[in-house]
Amino acid sequence: MENITKTYFKSEYFNVKDTLECGQIFRFTPYKKGYKIFSKDKCAYVYNERGCAVVEGDLSNGDYFENLFDVKRDYESIVNSAKKENVKILSIAAERGKGIRILNQDSTEMLFSFIVSQNNNIPRIKSIIEKLCTSLGAKKDFNGEEYFAFPTPEIMAKRSVDFYKSIGLGYRAEYIKNLAEMIVNGFDVNNLVDLPTVELKKRLMEIKGVGPKVADCVALFGFHRSDSFPVDTWIEKVYREDFKGTIKDRAKIAVYLVSRFGKNAGYYQQYLFHYKRMLEK
Repeated sequence: MENITKTYFKSEYFNVKDTLECGQIFRFTPYKKGYKIFSKDKCAYVYNERGCAVVEGDLSNGDYFENLFDVKRDYESIVNSAKKENVKILSIAAERGKGIRILNQDSTEMLFSFIVSQNNNIPRIKSIIEKLCTSLGAKKDFNGEEYFAFPTPEIMAKRSVDFYKSIGLGYRAEYIKNLAEMIVNGFDVNNLVDLPTVELKKRLMEIKGVGPKVADCVALFGFHRSDSFPVDTWIEKVYREDFKGTIKDRAKIAVYLVSRFGKNAGYYQQYLFHYKRMLEK
């Protein structure tokens, strides 16, 4: 049994639901008043209550979940910066989504996860990653309840392409197998940490199955490069409908939006993505 402790944070800029459900993480599940969230081999129970965001986790993990939820960053200043851009939809989106935080996730796990995500929808991505973990991950315990860690590349490299196809990966199966073998043979994702963002994305796109959008997602959600701007269907709609943009290529749209919004582009992307998706749903 772990030594479970509760940590409280003011919730004005920490909305658990909005943070988890805005497409940056796939390993979470509704639980009691909030969610259980899984990262690498760790688990926590997270929820909002009485003006606070509450994180219940294993004390032996130290500040792992505080770092994961990026609690030391001043999101109020980011939201205020978004409003100063004088872009109507961005001002509204930042106010509505001000509780969204960009998580500090494991870069290797994010690389695998966003390869799974390409040309896929969120429920199916979550299902495939859950199958990956239950099939290959180490069995763990959180407060008496079983869960599974994200599998190690060493374990993943031993499984066949056919296995990955059997859990729903389709053509992505070869990409997952290839990446696992690359890592086992000496490719260390953590060695990319100090690269400038443009170079980081260039290196990521040398990996089979990683195109511009996946590279942007991994840069933002796996390396916290906030000068990244993933462009999916929702962001393309924002660009065309609200920015009146005419660029056709999504990679070039991303470059334009980063050049326009600079170091905070990734945060703004999350506000806009969340707002547009919620508005149309």
